[in-house]
Amino acid sequence: LAAQARGRFGEDEAARWYLQHGYTVLARNWRCPAGEIDLIVSRSHTLVFCEVKARASDQFGGPAGAVGWQKQRRVRRLAAIWLAEFRPGHVEVRFDVAAVVGTQVSVIESAF
Repeated sequence: LAAQARGRFGEDEAARWYLQHGYTVLARNWRCPAGEIDLIVSRSHTLVFCEVKARASDQFGGPAGAVGWQKQRRVRRLAAIWLAEFRPGHVEVRFDVAAVVGTQVSVIESAF
């Protein structure tokens, strides 16, 4: 439960970061049978699919390191499903990782 609460807090913090940087939050925890995308945001003609990783501390390595190739592949596949369903038109697609350690948010743009 603590991990779930931390994940939700991390997603809240990441969403706030994107809002503060001029993005619109399109979806949080978007789900389909193939899985879930933590955060989908947009700004002008850029659509961002964001994987959020939250940790209490970086004592055991940064949270971004937890986004391995399997997770990257899954997020890409989910993004393709979302794009096919919602058809946003001509947009640039980007995959970010938001690493939340404590209350510190660092967003790695175009992480994969």
